Amino acid sequence: MAEVITGITRSGEAWTPEFVTELNQSTCIGCGRCYKVCPRDVFDLVEREMDDSDYDDDYEDIDDDVVMVMSIKNAMDCIGCSACSRVCPKNCHTHSPQAASA
Repeated sequence: MAEVITGITRSGEAWTPEFVTELNQSTCIGCGRCYKVCPRDVFDLVEREMDDSDYDDDYEDIDDDVVMVMSIKNAMDCIGCSACSRVCPKNCHTHSPQAASA
């Protein structure tokens, strides 16, 4: 198994960053919190057509069949801080450690 990327904190402790790998648009409410907290421009707001499962309390004022949700725009710019998942009220983000390049 390949070694994963690791870092050292200021206190000298080892730290393994977990990079965003997926964003579940079916649970995303397009609040933009992940976009605002991300220091690297990883996310973008995009349109998604709604299906029957979208019509619930999260989308009270919908006038058409399109909803705005977040998407991963630049996954390779992610630094693995996981700030996006800490601010997401719907737990839309999936993260994982990544293999170190040789």
